[in-house]
Amino acid sequence: MKADKIHNLTDAELRHQETDLADQLFKLKFQLNMGQTESLNKIRGMRKDIARVKTVLRAQEIAAGRKTEKK
Repeated sequence: MKADKIHNLTDAELRHQETDLADQLFKLKFQLNMGQTESLNKIRGMRKDIARVKTVLRAQEIAAGRKTEKK
């Protein structure tokens, strides 16, 4: 998932995306341990997508905190 797409999502959509990605990552890790797949690239990409979503969520939280402090 591209970073510009993530920046356009709302807070609720980001949280939903985070849980979906975490579920997909769990399934991929489970398949890897069972020997059904060897897609390390997918796992790495999924972890990076989760990190991007968390980063954008945190940036939005900080921005919202600064707005309330200024008022």
